[in-house]
Amino acid sequence: MENNKKFAVFGLILGLSLIISTGLGAFTFYKLRSMDYISTTGSAKKAVTSDKVKWTSSISRPVKVSTMKDGYAKMDADLKEVKAFLASNGITEESIEISPVFMNEVYDNNQGLEKNYNLVQNFTVQSADVQKITELAKNTSSLIINKGVIFSTNSLEYYYSKLPEARVELLANAVGDAKARAEQLANAGGKKIGVLKSASSGVVQVMSPNSVEVSDYGMYDTSSIDKEIMVTVKASFEIK
Repeated sequence: MENNKKFAVFGLILGLSLIISTGLGAFTFYKLRSMDYISTTGSAKKAVTSDKVKWTSSISRPVKVSTMKDGYAKMDADLKEVKAFLASNGITEESIEISPVFMNEVYDNNQGLEKNYNLVQNFTVQSADVQKITELAKNTSSLIINKGVIFSTNSLEYYYSKLPEARVELLANAVGDAKARAEQLANAGGKKIGVLKSASSGVVQVMSPNSVEVSDYGMYDTSSIDKEIMVTVKASFEIK
């Protein structure tokens, strides 16, 4: 008797589930048939290679108050070595942005002793020769080992200058993707897609290859030479 009750309850639950799912399906079908338009989202991607690079680097010297004058003299000598190194690799002085020397205090627990500081000067090189700058940034050992310059690469940032043109191309492809999705939904309801009524684009995502990381406000990955540009659109089509 107990088993019969369990089977009866199970059958009742199953029957209600089928009725509800059928009702929802029918409601969706009816809703589609009663609408005069349908809205879908489409997307499109394009693989590109960066054509601009920004190389940020710096030189530094540790000093004390008593050796400050000598420290600035060494920074001047280091600056000349860096300029000579860059010039020997085809980078003109006009293409180098050089910041003034600034000083950071180095804090330690040796109270009462002479304070320590770091003198730092930053350099920025921007170029269309992406591969050359990338290789050069990896091979600065001649400055460090042979010249005694405390030189470090802070960052390499890669950009794609034709992003506006790529965005226009991708918007058209994304609308096509949205239309294909709308056609599938309309066909399921026995309808056909008509003219495009409206379309709005989302933010542009510039990602590293095979990345799934996106942002609601858009993103621009500068860490990789190869990139993927993705554009999304929301489009509404007439149903007939």
